Amino acid sequence: MPSADTVSAAYPSPPLISLHAVGLSHQKRDILNDVNLDLVKGEIVTLIGPNGAGKTSLVKLALGLSIPTRGSVTRRPGLRVGYVPQNVAIDEILPLSVGRFLTLGVAAPRARVMAMLAELGIEALYHSPVQAVSGGEFRRVLLARALLREIDLLVLDEPTQGVDVTGQAEFYRHLRRIRDERGCGILIVSHDLHLVMASTDQVVCLDHHVCCQGAPEAVSRNPAFRKLFGDQTGGEMALYTHDLTHDHTHSHEGHDHPHDHHGNDRGHEGGH
Repeated sequence: MPSADTVSAAYPSPPLISLHAVGLSHQKRDILNDVNLDLVKGEIVTLIGPNGAGKTSLVKLALGLSIPTRGSVTRRPGLRVGYVPQNVAIDEILPLSVGRFLTLGVAAPRARVMAMLAELGIEALYHSPVQAVSGGEFRRVLLARALLREIDLLVLDEPTQGVDVTGQAEFYRHLRRIRDERGCGILIVSHDLHLVMASTDQVVCLDHHVCCQGAPEAVSRNPAFRKLFGDQTGGEMALYTHDLTHDHTHSHEGHDHPHDHHGNDRGHEGGH
């Protein structure tokens, strides 16, 4: 008889979310047009594109937060999604510890919360005020909160905005380990092209429609990609790919900037 692995390979599980010929219009203006995308278990997909390309609109359609004008969106019954937003506004005078923040609306015993924090290397933050943690630490706190549910799909919006390169590399290592250990699908929305492209299985380049998609190196050579982004990746993607294969982790103490309670970092100028 064939092994279970052989059967699984021959009959792969259906997509977690499938978008077919999806379009979205507003006031006679096309925001998205003829988008096809499958999100599956065990795969990291990165959605990139310029500002105004429709990335956020596409995520809302995928998650059922809005309805397409054309086409169809199919979600697996009982799909459980963990979401890591780009920004979270927390009142500076609110007495809220990291531990309490993680369990707001989530029924999880302290032992499980501590285990999740330890998994992400931030167990020492349990009693810390949320407002006192650094930007990079807060990103991992948000990731821990999303993972406290037994999720099938993890969605992250600009997950390392304002975090330095070392902190970004460490964060993406966590994502790959989460994918490997949990088998969940991961969708990343990002403006970053270097580390995020080197950390993903499939890249989807969006500019109101799917310009190109596929493996990172293939997409980086695609004329449509170069038209949108020029040569921003240059030769650096290969360098980052090499660096990201290292098994060791880096402490980024001294690299993060103070968290400003709205998901941003003070002292880090510029944006993505």
